[in-house]
Amino acid sequence: MNVMQPIDRIRGGVHEKEKHESGHKHVSGTAEYIDDILEPAGTLHAYLGLSARAHAEILSIDFADVNASAGVVGILTADDIPGENDISPAHKHDDPVFATRKVEFHGQPIFAVIATSRDAARRAAAKANIDYRDLPHVTDVKEAVAANYPLVIDPLKLERGDIDAGFAKARNVVQGEMRIGGQDHFYLEGHISFAIPGEDDEVTVYASTQHPSETQHMVAQVLGVPSNAVTVNVRRMGGGFGGKETQANLFAAVAAVAARKYRRAVKIRPDRDDDMTATGKRHDFHVDYKIGFDDEGRIEAVDAVFAARCGFSADLSGPVTDRALFHADNCYFYPNVRLRSRPMKTNTVSNTAFRGFGGPQGMVGGERMIEDIAYTLGKDPLEIRKLNFYGGEGRNLTPYHQMVEDNIIGRIIEELETSADYAARREAVLAFNHENHVIKRGIALTPVKFGISFTKTEYNQAGALVHVYTDGSIHLNHGGTEMGQGLYTKVAQVVADEFQVDLDRIKVTATSTGKVPNTSATAASSGSDLNGMAAANAAQQIKARLVSFAAERFGVSEADVAFEPNVVRIGAERVSFHDFIKMAYTARVQLSAAGFYKTPKIHWNRSEGRGRPFYYYAYGASCSEVSVDTLTGEYQIDRTDIIHDVGKSLNPALDLGQVEGAFVQGMGWLTTEELWWDAKGRLRTHAPSTYKIPLASDRPRIFNVRLAEWSVNREETIRRSKAVGEPPFMLGISVLEAISMAAASVAGYRIPPRIDAPATPERVLMAIERLRGNVATETTR
Repeated sequence: MNVMQPIDRIRGGVHEKEKHESGHKHVSGTAEYIDDILEPAGTLHAYLGLSARAHAEILSIDFADVNASAGVVGILTADDIPGENDISPAHKHDDPVFATRKVEFHGQPIFAVIATSRDAARRAAAKANIDYRDLPHVTDVKEAVAANYPLVIDPLKLERGDIDAGFAKARNVVQGEMRIGGQDHFYLEGHISFAIPGEDDEVTVYASTQHPSETQHMVAQVLGVPSNAVTVNVRRMGGGFGGKETQANLFAAVAAVAARKYRRAVKIRPDRDDDMTATGKRHDFHVDYKIGFDDEGRIEAVDAVFAARCGFSADLSGPVTDRALFHADNCYFYPNVRLRSRPMKTNTVSNTAFRGFGGPQGMVGGERMIEDIAYTLGKDPLEIRKLNFYGGEGRNLTPYHQMVEDNIIGRIIEELETSADYAARREAVLAFNHENHVIKRGIALTPVKFGISFTKTEYNQAGALVHVYTDGSIHLNHGGTEMGQGLYTKVAQVVADEFQVDLDRIKVTATSTGKVPNTSATAASSGSDLNGMAAANAAQQIKARLVSFAAERFGVSEADVAFEPNVVRIGAERVSFHDFIKMAYTARVQLSAAGFYKTPKIHWNRSEGRGRPFYYYAYGASCSEVSVDTLTGEYQIDRTDIIHDVGKSLNPALDLGQVEGAFVQGMGWLTTEELWWDAKGRLRTHAPSTYKIPLASDRPRIFNVRLAEWSVNREETIRRSKAVGEPPFMLGISVLEAISMAAASVAGYRIPPRIDAPATPERVLMAIERLRGNVATETTR
C-alpha cells in the first residue's frame, strides 16, 4: 500500500467558495437541457389547443381542419386519457389535463395535436373550430369577493390575544387596503417534457420539474398505471422559481399519454406566449387591514384579511395563502392579532408556487402597516420598525404560537445602519427634497425574517444514494433538482467533506425517481437542508463500515481510524483514499448506501392555527435609495446595501449570487412586473414585449451585498448553514418603501402614500398627484 504524507485540506469542501458545477457549461452552451437531448427516430411532437374564452360551455369542436393539416398524426382529448383526467396537486379533482364540457379560464388546454414536427403541431392546433356559449367571468380578486365567488380551499385564521381590548387600548387606529400584484416566473427554459415508451406499461419522462416524484405520481394517475411504471428524470432546469413545482405535471402527462397511445417518443414544448398564458403565476393579493398603535408607534392590535386571486382550481393556493399569514408579522410582535386568508376562485389560470410562496405578499402587507404608522405620526419608518421588533419579555410569540428563539435581526439592522450610513444619508435625502421640487429622493431600510420548512410536515424529508467505486470515485444522487441555484454543487461539497476527498471525485447524476423515491419538491428553500443531510447520512453509513473494516484489518481501535484530506489514517499509517477503497472492496465491504433525513421539532395543527411550522428563521436587511421624477413617476435605484444571514455558508460564492439575484427579482416584482387581464379575461402581458422583467440597467447604480459571516445556525442543519433560496427575495421591499418616502415628501411626510404594488411609474405618479391634492384640500380649508 502507498503511505501518504498529510496535506492541509481538500479542494472544494464545505464553506469554500466553489464554482457552480455546470457554470462552465452554462456560459459555453454545452449544458444539456431537455430540448438538447437527441431524439430517437420517429419522435413526435405535441402542442396544446387552448381555450379562447375565460368562462364558457363547450358546445362543439370541429377537428376537420386540424386532421387535414400536414404532418398531423392524431389529436388527444380527455377521451384519450386511460386513467384519470386530473392533475390536481391538492387532490381535489379540480384540475383536468383537458377541459371537457366547460372551460374556466382563457388559455385552458382543451386538446393536444400530435404531429411529426413541433411547427406542424403548433400550426394545426390553431385550426380547431370550437363553438362556445359564454358564461359570466371574474378575473379580479375584489370582484370575486363582491360576486360571492367560492373559495378554492378552506381559509386559515391565526389569532392570539384580545383584538377588541387591543384596539380599545390603542390611542390611534388606522384602516387601509392594498393591492399586491402577481408575477410571472419567466424562467429562461420554458416548460418542456419528453416521454419515451418502454415495455408493457412503462414510460420514461424527461421533465423540467421541481418535483419529480409528484410528476411521476400524476403521470401514473393519468395513465392509470402504478407509480413503479413511470420514471421521471431531471438533470437540470433553466430556471424554475416555483413555476415548475406543479405546473410541469400538465406537460409531462400530455407527453406520456401520447407516447403510450402512439408507441413513439413524444416531446412537448409550448412557445413563450402559450407558456405564460396556460401556466400559473404568483398570487395577486388584496389586503384589508386595521391597525392600532400608541403615540410612540408601538403596535397594540392588528386585524387583517388577505384575499388572493387563486384561479380556477386549488393548486397550491391553500399553503400559499397560509404562508402569507405566517409572514404578515415579518420581524414585528403583534400583541393582539387576527389574520385571515381568503383564497378566492377566479376565471384565471390557477396560480401556484413562486419564490417565497406567499410569504412576500404577507410581508409586504405587514410593511405597509408599519409605513402607515410612521407617516401618520410623522416619524422615520425605521424607528417604528425597531420599536416593534420581536424581543424582550413576553414579546417573542408569533401569531401562529411559535416562539422566536433565534432572533438576530437587531444585530443585522445595527450593522447595516452603520455600514450603509443610513442616518446621515436620510438627513441628506430630507435636505435634498426640501430644495428640489421635481426630483425627490427616498431611502428605506427594511428587515426580513423568513421561516424555513415546508408547512406540509410530510414534505420535510429527503433521500440520497451514494456509491463509492473501486477507483475511489464517488457517485451521488439525491431527490433535489438543479435549476441553476447550485444545489448539486453544495450537496457534492457535503459528500466531499464527509469523505475528505477533493470535490472533483464526486459525480452528481440526474435526479431520478428510479434512484431516490418519494422525494419532496425542491422548494421552500429546503434543497440544501434536506438533501445535504440525506447525502451526509448516506456517506456516514459507508464511512462507519469502512472504519469498522480498517480497525479489524489493522488491529487498531475505531477511534484510531480517521478520514483526512484524500487519505485514510489508520493508527500511524496513512493510505490513499482510492487504495483504501480497493482494499475494502476486496474484503467485501458494502460501498453503497441510501441516506435519509427528516426535519426534527416541527409540527403544525392548521385547524387550530398553532404549532411550530418552521425549524428556524433566516434574517436579512436591505437599505435602498431612489430618485423619483414627480412629473412622470419614473424612478431609478441609486444605491442598495444588503446584509443577509445564511448561517455558516456552505458555499459563500453561490449564496452571494442567490442574494443578489433574489433581490433583483423581488425588486422587479414590486416595481415593473405587471400582470394585466382585459375585459374578456385574456392575459395581455404574455410575452417579453408586454411584460417587463428587470434589465441589467435597472439594478442599483451602487450595489453592496455581503453575508452575515458571523452567523451560525443554532439548529443542527447541514454544517450549521441556513436556507438562501427564498429569504433574500423580500429584500426588494426596501425599494418599494424608498419610493413611498419619495412620494410622501410632496405632502410633508405626514400622509401615508399607499402605493399599490407593482409601483409602476403610472402608479407612482397617481399617488403623488393624490398626495398633492390632499395637501391642496387641507390648505384651502
